[in-house]
Amino acid sequence: MRKIVQKTLIITLLYISSISQGHAFNIDETIDDEIRKNYNPTKLIQDTKIDSLALDKNIKASDNTIDENLPSLPSITKYDTSTKSSDINSAPLKPYTGGNIKVKAGTTFNVINTIALSDWQRKGTKVKFITKGNTFGKQYTIPSGTIFEGEIIDSHQPQITCNGGLIVIKIYYMVYKNQKIPVTAYVTKANDKKIFFNNIKGERNYLKTTWQKGNWGRTLFNKMLTVSSDLGSESSTLILTPFPFTYGTLCLGLSAITSPICAFFSKGGHISIPTESNFRIKLLDEIMIN
Repeated sequence: MRKIVQKTLIITLLYISSISQGHAFNIDETIDDEIRKNYNPTKLIQDTKIDSLALDKNIKASDNTIDENLPSLPSITKYDTSTKSSDINSAPLKPYTGGNIKVKAGTTFNVINTIALSDWQRKGTKVKFITKGNTFGKQYTIPSGTIFEGEIIDSHQPQITCNGGLIVIKIYYMVYKNQKIPVTAYVTKANDKKIFFNNIKGERNYLKTTWQKGNWGRTLFNKMLTVSSDLGSESSTLILTPFPFTYGTLCLGLSAITSPICAFFSKGGHISIPTESNFRIKLLDEIMIN
């Protein structure tokens, strides 16, 4: 009898639980159906846009209300990235087509250099000169500021035998009325000093160096001559008088022999010409201009 009652209770509990689970499933499905019917994705997007616009308005409104007690924000410096006008060739050079006005060979121009020149610069270094004033000729005027362009065709630093440095410049072009005119010209004056054969030379000081190398012999000879005079002033030292004099004479002769040899292995002076120094350029061949 007890077993029958237990089985009956178990069956009854299982039945009740199955009924409740069925209702739960029905409730869940009913809720899902309601969500599907009422869900409108377009309306959700529109609501989101409206909310975002309202949020932007609130942010802008909050930006307008600035606390005066707060420190000011650091200013941002704007750098000028535009190219300088001097770096832009606003007027490109025209091709040279000749002219009907002759500028004779031998015409000279007083110019200044735009870069410093020295014997440290290598062969092929570009150089530029600018005329200081107007150059007048028959039917033409070369205005101040006319440019002459060229290059260093030879250079070397000071060498032995007291040979100074060297710079040789050749001028190839003259920029006149926005035309690059080929010319053949050379330098006749550099840094207010006349030069020959277009060679800008450093100081060649062989004689000067030879004299300087013999200073020790002359100094010693004068000193020994003074010693001999002092010894000869007293009778007790008169016998020693010739010895210092002889020694000084030997040293003087030795220095006279060795100083030219020592000077031979010495170097001359460097060339160093600053910008805006005075030069003179001379045309080797005539040119035709308009």
